Amino acid sequence: MSDSPKNEIDDVTGVETTGHEWDGIRELDNPMPKWWLYTFYACIIWSFAYWIVMPAWPYLSTEGWTYTKGVIGYDQREVVARELGAVAEGRADEMQQIATLALEDTAADPTLMEVSLAAGKAAFGDNCAPCHGSGAQGSWGFPNLNDDVWLWGGTLGDIHYTLTHGIRWEADDNTRQNVMMAYGRDGVLTRREIADVAEFVLALSGRADDAEAATRGAEIFGEQCVTCHGADGQGNRELGAPNLTDAVWLYGGERASIIESVSNGRSGVMPAWGGRLDAGTINALTLYVHSLGGGE
Repeated sequence: MSDSPKNEIDDVTGVETTGHEWDGIRELDNPMPKWWLYTFYACIIWSFAYWIVMPAWPYLSTEGWTYTKGVIGYDQREVVARELGAVAEGRADEMQQIATLALEDTAADPTLMEVSLAAGKAAFGDNCAPCHGSGAQGSWGFPNLNDDVWLWGGTLGDIHYTLTHGIRWEADDNTRQNVMMAYGRDGVLTRREIADVAEFVLALSGRADDAEAATRGAEIFGEQCVTCHGADGQGNRELGAPNLTDAVWLYGGERASIIESVSNGRSGVMPAWGGRLDAGTINALTLYVHSLGGGE
């Protein structure tokens, strides 16, 4: 960039230059279009009017941070609250029926089922998605609710009980319990024995590499693990014990993850929503989860 003399007149346009030049291109001192200038002034006037009429400026009061209310007293939070209240009032009758009817009866009623799925989806997004994902696909340590693999059962009654009382939730006396022991941390098994058990667990799904270790692990499995997982390794829903013969693994199914699970145990927690959500929402959430594709 270079400077050229000011007040120089451009030969082509007859407009005075600003004195700035870039690669031989001189900047003309053209005034802004009148329409642009008037629009700019109108926006300034409009902004001052908006500050007065609408809520706009934050300020610190004796009660903490708040904001100017504006001469019309508009409050978007109040508008949203009224709209949500109107929706809730419009669905009050249906939600009352959903709260009192048997789940199977609600599922058989198209109108109530439509309301249940909408309410259940909203409740799932607010309460369950942080762990299970917005699409209920789950993640490491959190079950996928779209498939047909259920630790504690996937019937309407099973899902409702789990939602109401949670999993290993100390605040609820009826919560689903059963914790996997930490066989290594608690000194029940040696590192070699744990490795052998892991090899046997891999053998249950045809993935073992060491037949002798798997044979040794089978004996240990029979002594320590069959009470929950069963002699065939297919689990027990009454105890929340997973099936070890399939390809679904909540904490990973490779050798290192299995050794970690056997060594330090697993005891995932799910809140008891019965003390947090009303009966209608619990029922709607039950129907929604059941409808995702894996309900029994």
